[in-house]
Amino acid sequence: MKPATPSCLVPSDIPFRLWTPDERQASLEDALRDWRKGEDVWVFGYGSLIWRPEFDFLERRKATLRGHHRALCLWSRVNRGTPETPGLVFGLDRGGSCQGMVYRLHGHAVRERFTALWQREMSTGSYLPRWLNCATGEGPVRALVFVMNRASPSYIAALPDAEVVAIVRRASGKYGPCTDYVMQTAQALKEAGIHDLRLQRLARLLEAAEEALPES
Repeated sequence: MKPATPSCLVPSDIPFRLWTPDERQASLEDALRDWRKGEDVWVFGYGSLIWRPEFDFLERRKATLRGHHRALCLWSRVNRGTPETPGLVFGLDRGGSCQGMVYRLHGHAVRERFTALWQREMSTGSYLPRWLNCATGEGPVRALVFVMNRASPSYIAALPDAEVVAIVRRASGKYGPCTDYVMQTAQALKEAGIHDLRLQRLARLLEAAEEALPES
C-alpha cells in the first residue's frame, strides 16, 4: 500500500494538473466504447452524487458495490480546497464494500449527461471509470463507477482521524468548505438509510471540534 503522505509535506509539492478537454473526451469515449446508442445506463453514486446528482434520472435504487470502500482518499485542490491548502474528498479505494445509490439515465440523454459528469468528476483524471456490478434489492445492475486511481499523485492512503479532521476543517474551495462536503455526505447517507461507521465517526469528531471553538 502506498504510504500516507506525511503531515510535513508542503501541499504545493504534490503534482497537480487539470486535464485538457481532449483528455476528458478521450476518457469518455473509452468508457462508452461498448455502449449501444439509445441504451439506458446506470451510474453509481457514493459521495456528493447522492445529495447533488445534477442530472435527471429515470430510477434510483440503493445499491452495494463490493471490492471497494468509500474513503477520503483524494486531495482536492479546486472544489474543496486550493493548491496551497488542499482538502479531502471521497474516492472508492480498494477492498471491502460500499453502499450508495445507482441512477438509471435515459439512453437518449447519455452523451449529454456523461459530458457534464466527466467535467465534474474527471477534471484531473484521478478516477478510473469502470463498469461494475452493483447489487440492489431489485436485482443486480451494471453501473458506471468512478474508482480511485492509486497511481494518481492526488491519491492519499488512510490517515489518522485527527489528521483527517484537521485537513478537512482548514480547507475550502470553489464549492465551499470541505467540512460542509463531509457533513452533507454523512447526512445524505443517514437519510438514505446507509450506514458508514467510519464516516459517522468523522462527522461526530468534526461536530465536536466545531463545538470546541471559543465564542467570538
